[in-house]
Amino acid sequence: MPGIRVVTDSACDLTPEMADERNVRVVPLTIRFGDEELVDRTELSTKEFWDRVVTGPHMPETAAPSPGAFQQAFLDAAAAGADGVLCVNLSSRLSATFQSARTAAEAVAGTVPVRVVDSQSVTMGLGLMVISASERAAAGEGLDELVAHVEDLVTRTHVYGVVDSLDFLKRGGRIGGAQALLGSLLSIKPVIQVRDGVVEPESKQRTRTRALEYLAAKALHAGRLERLALCAGVAPDADLLATRLAAADCATELVVSDLGPVIGAHAGPGTIGMCFQVAR
Repeated sequence: MPGIRVVTDSACDLTPEMADERNVRVVPLTIRFGDEELVDRTELSTKEFWDRVVTGPHMPETAAPSPGAFQQAFLDAAAAGADGVLCVNLSSRLSATFQSARTAAEAVAGTVPVRVVDSQSVTMGLGLMVISASERAAAGEGLDELVAHVEDLVTRTHVYGVVDSLDFLKRGGRIGGAQALLGSLLSIKPVIQVRDGVVEPESKQRTRTRALEYLAAKALHAGRLERLALCAGVAPDADLLATRLAAADCATELVVSDLGPVIGAHAGPGTIGMCFQVAR
């Protein structure tokens, strides 16, 4: 049945099963280890990524997909009978991925209508938007309606995280050096958030346990939620947060996913992210 196809990028941290269930096309970013380049999800699994980060000598880096990769995804959707494509991407302030998608959308304008939306988010903040949009697309909503819906979700989606240290964010240029130095000196557990599409320090907690409690409180005190997700990278204590989040007032079940290579490359091992959408 023709309709709108939803496309995103691999910063969404949806598992392959989550994407396949919802007919979502995920365009992968590229992960670099030294001189070696690997395509996320196809040449590098999340487990392989974390194994390399923990044991390998190289700090990972990320590169945006080419416009051609998005163009192929859009043309494939058209060939499958899609009436249009909604492409939702990670924050344009963190990656050139959004611009690649925009360029590709212009290239296929004569073949299939494509609308590209900047999520101003990352990991399951983006993933939750994609889940919501794909469900509405499956229910028959049109392209304009879906764009308006996702743009509304951008204002109601919150992403917080606990990182073991700010070193990865500092080295990746995703956070100010002075903040990273301060975190190291105090041996604190930093809480970060995505605000207006960029990663910023949110608070400093004295212990890891306190940081996770602080994260849980953000969701538990946010009121009625539409969606809630947890994602973690080499963080055995993620179950503690999941248990606490079970008490949240949420219209849907907690979504649990691994923190993937795109965000993991900048946040480092031991990172736990929590993402939620506040209900209207």
